[in-house]
Parts: sequence; structure tokens; C-alpha cells
Amino acid sequence: MQNPDAGRYAVASFSGGSFWDLEAAFRRVEGVVSTGAGYSGGTTESPSYSEVSEGGSGHAETVVVGFDPAVVSYRDLLEVFFSAHDPTGWEYEEIAPGGQYRPVIWFHSPEQKEEAEAFCAEMDSSGIYDPPVVTAVEPAGDFWPAEEQHQHYYERLASYFAVRQWQG
Repeated sequence: MQNPDAGRYAVASFSGGSFWDLEAAFRRVEGVVSTGAGYSGGTTESPSYSEVSEGGSGHAETVVVGFDPAVVSYRDLLEVFFSAHDPTGWEYEEIAPGGQYRPVIWFHSPEQKEEAEAFCAEMDSSGIYDPPVVTAVEPAGDFWPAEEQHQHYYERLASYFAVRQWQG
């Protein structure tokens, strides 16, 4: 049996600061059908959170977003991303290549690359950001899912405290 939704959804990937924060921002967007926290852009296969945090793997904390382009556009996702991270990189501990919090838009198609580059240029020339936008636009490569405790982190945390409060 064929999946009737095959080809209906698109994928976008973003890095910039903590993947917990980015994932929470995207999960609130109508038309986003899935999110996953993980790691992209490094050299270590199947890295752990501690390996990425220690800095030797070269990975950035990344969120992969599945979305319905009939409901939410890629540009809408770019706008959410820019509202949820620091595109100038000044607030991150490390924005150098290999830094786990570096801001990156990982494109999955030539169209996404073109739109992301145009959006970054538009934001940079808008005068909204000072210092300039340093968010990179790079091809999506391997994505390694983060450990289960990092998926939907804030929802899990809220559930934990709700149970704790109920238990007294």
C-alpha cells in the first residue's frame, strides 16, 4: 500500500544556539508536522551530546523540521528561525567553524539554498541586526538524532513538573 502523504511534506534544517530552544519555537508553528533535535556538520559518526558539547566533533546542535508547504512556507520557517536565534552570533560562546551553537541554515534543495541566501542578505541589509548577520547557508549532510532526553525537551520538562506538582 502506498503512503497517500508521500511527497506532501518537505524538510528544513536549522542550527543556532540550543536545539532545545529552536525545536520549541518550530513546534508551535502551524504546518510543522514533526521536529527532531540532533547534530549536523561534524566529522564524528553518531556523536553523543557530551562529544558535541566538548567541541571535538565539529557538529552543530540542529533541528530538522518536517512541514507541510501548503500550510507554512519555507520563508515562514526562515522568519521563525531568525526570531529564535541570534543571526549575528555575538551571544554564542563559539561561532567559529565547528562550534556547537553556530548559526547555520542547512539547505535540502537548490531552491532552499537560493531562498535562504536571499533571506540572509535581506536581513543583513535591513539594518535590524548590528553586528552583521553571520548565519551560514550550507548543504544538509548527515543528521545524527540526539539522545531521547533531548527530543521535545521543554514539553518533557513541563510534564515532569506537572507530575511532581500533582504528586505533592
